[in-house]
Amino acid sequence: MLANSAVHRSFQEFGESGEKHGADVGAYVIMPDHIHLFVSLDEAETLSAWMKSLKNSLSKTLRGQNVSAPHWQKGFFDHVLRSDESYSQKWEYVRENPARAGLAKSWEEWPYRGEIWQLEYRK
Repeated sequence: MLANSAVHRSFQEFGESGEKHGADVGAYVIMPDHIHLFVSLDEAETLSAWMKSLKNSLSKTLRGQNVSAPHWQKGFFDHVLRSDESYSQKWEYVRENPARAGLAKSWEEWPYRGEIWQLEYRK
């Protein structure tokens, strides 16, 4: 349901308007039923509020495709990265998901992935 060009475009537009939403989206992979992404939040923004905005934005696109709700499970899974090395290791793991799932021969062939802003690790 999520791995299509309309949702991908909507996700990119949301991510590119990071200042409006208090966050910068780094690397991401959109899978058919979930999204992996790296995000850096402004201090004033909470991850829960940001995720709610993202889900609402993508749900609007899904409704436009006549995809019946519910579109999302409650909550989300997050992990705090503690070093620059951790970011690159996590990205290497995440980017391989489409190939591991048999959706593409390699991660480079998967069309629903990218990087909106280059994130840097900050203490």
